[in-house]
Amino acid sequence: MLAIISSASFLSVGAQAATTASKKEVIAKKEAYAPAQKQVMEYDVYAGGFHVVSADLTIDAHKKSNYFLRLAAYTHGILAKLAPWHGVFETTGRYDSKKESPHPDIHLSDTTWRDETERVEFVYNKDGSFKEHRIFNEKEKGKQPPKPELSKGSTDVLTSTLKIMASLAKGGACEGSDKIFDGARSYNLVFKQQAQDVLKPSGYNVYAGPAVRCTVEVKPIAGKWHEKPRGWMSIQEQGRERGTMPTVWFAKMAQGEPAVPVKIQVKTEYGALMMHLTSYKGAGKAIKISQQ
Repeated sequence: MLAIISSASFLSVGAQAATTASKKEVIAKKEAYAPAQKQVMEYDVYAGGFHVVSADLTIDAHKKSNYFLRLAAYTHGILAKLAPWHGVFETTGRYDSKKESPHPDIHLSDTTWRDETERVEFVYNKDGSFKEHRIFNEKEKGKQPPKPELSKGSTDVLTSTLKIMASLAKGGACEGSDKIFDGARSYNLVFKQQAQDVLKPSGYNVYAGPAVRCTVEVKPIAGKWHEKPRGWMSIQEQGRERGTMPTVWFAKMAQGEPAVPVKIQVKTEYGALMMHLTSYKGAGKAIKISQQ
């Protein structure tokens, strides 16, 4: 739910899958950002009270000047029979401590819908600028023709989300916008801080406490966009019509580490989709939701 990770990654994963099947303070003081631990989170997505998607997110930024991000998700339960889908999204990159900015080296998208599998590789130059992309599916194999009008100045969705999570770790705000190129389209991924909340204890979520509430919006730039909103854009507009954009709550689970998504909500014409953090490992602690 965020291809969310968390983030728009998470949001799009959970929301698209479910729609297919169902036609105390924020970090207020500035702190040094020097991540030293790997964080691993697990999530469950619910629609209409049913568990429809499971996901996990790995944030590994403890190696000097390097980072690794991995988001995996798959449909669950009855949805897995109606709409069998799973995807893995990974980014490996470098963190520029002087500019306090992460730059991707390679971003991978590996998805399977029923029996159709597609792998897309996005390669970046040393300065983080886009270099090329390759597609591997039944129809296409290998390097694709350059699309500078779409790819110039772009980054990947996981790195864009890491920027926000790192900003929150340093006491910054959930504010930012990055150009994303997905192989066919370009868009701006926009984070906007809404409030500082205190999440109450829940039998669905392992986290309770202070969190930063942000909206996430995809703003099309160019490429193969449908005149009538489809997929993620349709879901996003359904939320707008109901007075709220897709929303993610970030919280610090470990001192000095990137803040992580602890809850996501997407409102659609079929009801609300909710994603909850069900397991966390990092900074010498491990917590997991009790089986219901």
